[in-house]
Amino acid sequence: MVGRLARGGRALTSPGRLLTADELLGPVDQVAPALLGCWVVTDRPEGTVAVRLTEVEAYSGEGEDPASHAHRGPTPRAAIMFGPPGRLYVYFSYGVHWCANVVVGPAGRGSAVLLRAGEVVVGESLAAVRRPSARVPRDLARGPARLTAALAIGPGDGGADVLDPASPVRLHAGEPPAGVSAGPRVGISRATELPWRFWETGAPSVSAFRPGGRRRPRSAGQD
Repeated sequence: MVGRLARGGRALTSPGRLLTADELLGPVDQVAPALLGCWVVTDRPEGTVAVRLTEVEAYSGEGEDPASHAHRGPTPRAAIMFGPPGRLYVYFSYGVHWCANVVVGPAGRGSAVLLRAGEVVVGESLAAVRRPSARVPRDLARGPARLTAALAIGPGDGGADVLDPASPVRLHAGEPPAGVSAGPRVGISRATELPWRFWETGAPSVSAFRPGGRRRPRSAGQD
């Protein structure tokens, strides 16, 4: 589907096989770092873009994570988070931009992994058209809103099965990072002590860490 692209002095080939539901069934804080290096691929009429994930965040729905949209159960907004695994949960953050999450764990658990940042490895020119404010390639998908913009992910993708080969949004296996770091999640005001943000150590596309977040009454975090 795609050719070879240079990254850090080494070559990347096309994305690997699609992930399977079984690979997403573990605890969210174990599945999340395993997604680093995987490729998110979108096929649109104007072309294909792929992002290799370099940063993710875990959000649990088991009553232990008040920063998660699923903390209060399957509300209309968060119903997709309750499965089955592999569905795409897309939400509007602060009324400004879209964020994308992959549902993990068994159906009914309500856990998901936020796709926080990555590097564009296929379709860089198309991603740059979608992200005209990006001055350098590392900024094309550096942050959850930039990532969804580069991939043209929006509300119409909510509920998409990223494990389905016919889906316009897919999650493929990729080259895992040489090192993984963990720390607090970005921009939340609840459960800030959980080290549930995972990133490829030293990757230039990892988003800048900003502790804390806007407090909004009666709202779970994840924004």
